[in-house]
Amino acid sequence: MYDGAPVLRRRALLGLTAALALPGCGARGDIESVRLGSGRAGGLFHEFAHLLADAAARDSTVRIEPIVTDGSLANIDLLARGEIDAALSLADTVAATGTRARAIGRLYETYIQLAVTADSPIRRVGELRGARIDLGVRGSGGSSTAERMLRAAGLDPAHDVVSGNHELSDAVALLHTGAVDAIVWGGGIPTPGPDIPARARLIDLGEMVPALRQRFGYDYDRVTIPADAYPGSPGLATIGVPNLLLAGPGLPDATVASITRLLVHSADGLMPVQALGFHFLNRRWLVGTGSVPLHPAAAAQYRDEHG
Repeated sequence: MYDGAPVLRRRALLGLTAALALPGCGARGDIESVRLGSGRAGGLFHEFAHLLADAAARDSTVRIEPIVTDGSLANIDLLARGEIDAALSLADTVAATGTRARAIGRLYETYIQLAVTADSPIRRVGELRGARIDLGVRGSGGSSTAERMLRAAGLDPAHDVVSGNHELSDAVALLHTGAVDAIVWGGGIPTPGPDIPARARLIDLGEMVPALRQRFGYDYDRVTIPADAYPGSPGLATIGVPNLLLAGPGLPDATVASITRLLVHSADGLMPVQALGFHFLNRRWLVGTGSVPLHPAAAAQYRDEHG
């Protein structure tokens, strides 16, 4: 029986990472330490957080402590509680929660991807009624966006589908064995694991972008997964959601400025493998945080960098 139970809960994950977490944002000598809420191992957030930590270690003006979490929603909750100092989140999750956190910068784009078995008759989101579908880990931005996508297609995630919440690697295994009919995740392209197109097939989500915009009032991006991004797979459209790096209210302006400088000067080394070739960080991209205001110290630093 497919119970859809998540592998770990947020509190358990925090317990596992307690040894990494500092008691608060504070200095070690002259270097400020920042607890950065990321995501689960293997995901884009997790990879980016460690790339940023490596860049900070080389720069020696700020110390980044990546904290494993369930993702966007969990990060915003932890930020509000003061349990982390900065966070990564999908932009639509930030908008939906109404958090007062401010953005340090816009990062890469997350591609929302829906895959079914290679021989599945399902061709559109609306055809998932009655299907077993894994939406991703509870607390993640991808899971929240997946639920909104179903609602925009006229489906109630609680009643019209049999939903589960697993890590991507576990969800992929369930799809390959036929235990679920579809999986949704947010990530880069190509995402390793789903074995597209041999054992899984992506669904074109282009038609869902205007439906999502109308239903939820957020300006979702319509992005393209090029042909052969997954070798042998055709090109198609999907839903794009920007990722934001957020500063908690207690993060000092000087620390925000240091992180902003890292984003600008270490841009070439901050792209997760799954985003290489599709995105790059520059000032114009970094400041494009949409409805989420830039932190004043970050905005000032971008102005200084621009000259």
